[in-house]
Amino acid sequence: MKYIIWLFLLASLGSILAGFFFDLQYSEKLIGFGVVGLFFIVFPLFSYHRWKDKDPKDYMITKENIEKMRDHEN
Repeated sequence: MKYIIWLFLLASLGSILAGFFFDLQYSEKLIGFGVVGLFFIVFPLFSYHRWKDKDPKDYMITKENIEKMRDHEN
């Protein structure tokens, strides 16, 4: 999964940079496809990869977590 994310990241950044530096007819489309690739492919894959084994309740502020924080301070 990590290598797929890197592949899409490099392809998106390469597309954006190619659109900026090469004077082509379709350079604006290259930039657009790169941005779309980042926001609709790379960021969701990265978020899924980082959060797949985590429990969201550990990061929410609940009474139990507040009590754990208070106990940890003392």
